[in-house]
Amino acid sequence: MGPSCCNWHWHHLQLIFVGMDVVQKGTRGWKKIVKAFGNDILLENGEINRALLGQIVFSDPSKRQLLNRLLAPHISSGIVWEIAKLWMKGCKVIILDIPLLFETKMDRWTNPVIVVWVDPKVQIERLISRDGCSEEQARNRINAQLALDWKKSEADIVIDNSGSLDDTKQQFQEVLTKVSEPLTWKERLRSRDGLISVVVCTAVGILLAQKNLL
Repeated sequence: MGPSCCNWHWHHLQLIFVGMDVVQKGTRGWKKIVKAFGNDILLENGEINRALLGQIVFSDPSKRQLLNRLLAPHISSGIVWEIAKLWMKGCKVIILDIPLLFETKMDRWTNPVIVVWVDPKVQIERLISRDGCSEEQARNRINAQLALDWKKSEADIVIDNSGSLDDTKQQFQEVLTKVSEPLTWKERLRSRDGLISVVVCTAVGILLAQKNLL
């Protein structure tokens, strides 16, 4: 979904896509993958053939675990760094796109958790259409992750992506409006503005105490 669907406050919202960045040609993640899986997974331009790598790791649990171990540190540090930069800029809403959110236990650090759900049959059909893979390959990819129905039960907010793109965009707009509403006092204390207020008040208190004004 592009800026056009929520341009009225897009400057307050940022999306983070770290996973793609850590495997770009020449990065440490790219070097680790090539060392582990060989040059056969590279395209002619030296970039990783994502479709081929996906077929390999989603058909072999041990290789999938290996890939996760290789990239997890780079992805985690990349996410933290991007959040820190956006936080300092004063961004009001930051969206983390993390397919393995529950598997990596990162749901403990995100709020609210939004799950984009789709009917399993539609999910398979879309995977086959998008990637040109077989039904078996599509099922292997889906089975490599926790079931969407379980994720749906654990979510704070659910977007039903089984319909048209316009339907999904409308739901996204409604969710964006909801998460952009004024914070509760507890949420504000955990926010950037709340933390800055606490720091300022503490600094002022220490200064006044040193001047014997308290």
